[in-house]
Amino acid sequence: MVRMSLIHEFVAVQKRGVATIPSSVRRRLRLDEPGAQLEILETEDGRFEIRGVLPVDADQAWFWTDRWQRMEREADADFAAGRSVQVDSVEALLAELDS
Repeated sequence: MVRMSLIHEFVAVQKRGVATIPSSVRRRLRLDEPGAQLEILETEDGRFEIRGVLPVDADQAWFWTDRWQRMEREADADFAAGRSVQVDSVEALLAELDS
């Protein structure tokens, strides 16, 4: 399998294993955001893959479950298709729910 490279750079490793990730890569991987982390994977063919990840707070993990994300996509599709109602007050909302 031939792999296309979007970025090809060399990074020097300093004392204690410190390496500076180029700013263009940090931006692409969103590593300039607070709490950003790197996920490092070794593949069976001996390659290493580095992915930028943003950790999710435990109290927000439910939002990122497959089930919830599926429901979010369904809600977005309903809204885009016009299957929604806009109300201006609590009374109007309650009347809409009762109808």
